[in-house]
Amino acid sequence: MEKVVLANDHGAVDLAAAIRKHLESRGFEVCHLGVFTEESVDYPDMAQKAVEEFRRGGYAFGVLCCGTGIGISVAANKMKGIRCALPQNIFAARMCREHNDANFIAFGGRIDYPEPPLAMLDAYIDASFQGGRHARRVEKMMALEGR
Repeated sequence: MEKVVLANDHGAVDLAAAIRKHLESRGFEVCHLGVFTEESVDYPDMAQKAVEEFRRGGYAFGVLCCGTGIGISVAANKMKGIRCALPQNIFAARMCREHNDANFIAFGGRIDYPEPPLAMLDAYIDASFQGGRHARRVEKMMALEGR
């Protein structure tokens, strides 16, 4: 059974719960690091917890959620080796996996998406990295870390 790490702040408690349930229904083992209440927490802390857990190994990918998805994805992308995408629709969710080999995906609990976040998550899960010219581009992107 593939494992997924999931973390959220207070702005996405309900969305994270729905994502966890959906992932489990698809057969994933979910390590949900929280939070589970709307008591304020800092999204960079939640991103760091998720990335540190992901780095322990054995995870297929990670999912992060905050109010908009922006702050938590930016925080995750500051950490070495992380490519966290913030898709706006199903097409972008598929492409972040196929072209960018994203190892994290983020969503906003306060965003009215044009397409359901769970459908975007499915598009991400069902896609595969295409390699080829995309591998060269991912290598170049990752070479920018620390500059």
